[in-house]
Amino acid sequence: MNLVRRTTARVGADALVCPAERSSAGFRSDHSPRARNNPAAPPSARPDEGIWACMIYLALASTLLFSSACSKETKEEPAVSVQAVAAEKATLHQTITAQAILFPLQQAAITPKISAPVARFYVNRGTRVHEGQLLAVLENRDLAASTLENKGNLAQAQATYEIATAAGLPEEMQKAQFDTEAAKKLLDAQEKVFHSREELFQQGALPRKELDQAGVDLTQARNQYELAKKHYDALQAIGKQQELKSAAGQLQAAKGKSMGAEAQLSYSEIRSPIDGYVTDRPLYPGEMAAAGTPLITVMDTSHVIAKAHIPQPDAALLKLGDPATLTAPGEDNPVEGKVTVISPALDPNSTTVEVWVRAANPKQRLKPGTSVQVSMLAQTVKDAVAVPAASVLTAQDGITTVMIVGTDNHAHQTTVRTGIHDGDRVQIAEGIHAGDRVITSGAYGLPDNTKVTIEAPAASAEKKPDAAADEKDDKKDEK
Repeated sequence: MNLVRRTTARVGADALVCPAERSSAGFRSDHSPRARNNPAAPPSARPDEGIWACMIYLALASTLLFSSACSKETKEEPAVSVQAVAAEKATLHQTITAQAILFPLQQAAITPKISAPVARFYVNRGTRVHEGQLLAVLENRDLAASTLENKGNLAQAQATYEIATAAGLPEEMQKAQFDTEAAKKLLDAQEKVFHSREELFQQGALPRKELDQAGVDLTQARNQYELAKKHYDALQAIGKQQELKSAAGQLQAAKGKSMGAEAQLSYSEIRSPIDGYVTDRPLYPGEMAAAGTPLITVMDTSHVIAKAHIPQPDAALLKLGDPATLTAPGEDNPVEGKVTVISPALDPNSTTVEVWVRAANPKQRLKPGTSVQVSMLAQTVKDAVAVPAASVLTAQDGITTVMIVGTDNHAHQTTVRTGIHDGDRVQIAEGIHAGDRVITSGAYGLPDNTKVTIEAPAASAEKKPDAAADEKDDKKDEK
């Protein structure tokens, strides 16, 4: 190539010398001495032929010079057209998005504890109820009778207990002592009567009948004495406290039976345990309500709970109280809420973490069972160096890089460490600074240190409204 260039330059220099100049430089011409002394020499060219020859040589020289200049221009490095923006500092928010199912704040499926026909309902589906409100009544006439009977037994036990507690211990002990002494005296008297009549019977002065009657009276007196003595000994041994305990036990048993009867009667009255709305009432009055089967369902929808399952790395970024929003179908504006529960264990089936987001529902527009989108704000970074996500390139080994346009208008590959993601923006924690121009379009596959020219993105931005208008027109045409 260098040889061709030197040859071309030499030929071009020679071509600049026209034939007329060559004759003055010692070339042969018609006016040379040789021509004058040689009459047989051919006649010289005319002056106009020299001029034409000079012009031809000049044209040839200019062509050679132009081709040489073109070869120099092809030597220059070509530039690749790209789009680039400057990295800027901004406040970024890392948001975790997931699909969730809405649940009521509280729910009560009220099941009766007894099986009985429904006597009456006081609510229908959609009725607003309060805690403790009577919702339905079951047939309870048998239970009411049992309750009345147990109340009578309780009153009797109460009276017995009061009588037992009213008697003083000294008086009871004294009475028992007197009874024992009286029984003893009677026994002694009956023994004397029996012995005297026995002597008279042996002498033949008394009939057998009277002797036998005296024996019976003696036996009765002995038995009465023994009973009185045992009662007196018992009072001395265990005291009056045992009698009081017995009376108290009977009273407690009567109270327990009465309370059980009242509880059975209360089971026939179905009341709401929470505030809310009646969402289900499967039976009608007169139908049999089975024990353990839901009779009425009440939901508290003043607040809703969105339950979502998210991957463990995302759940590790959340904490209780983080703000969140719920986007439900048919709702124009997202509903604000906050994270209330982060499960401490993974779901064994999906290996995800269950997260609850609680949101107010004053207008009852959010319905339990609806599928919604939950966005939870996990982290906020202020003054973060942010670049478009399209400018970050990830290699197969996981290394992330960006292409920076230097002051020499060349693209330089730079390794960076990314931080949080906020939509289509990414935080660059290390590697570049605010103000550095990063390539957003055309960086993929671009070799390092390639010359680039920055293309203005305004043209593409101007096309977006036109494209949106075209889409609207297409939708109108479809309608």
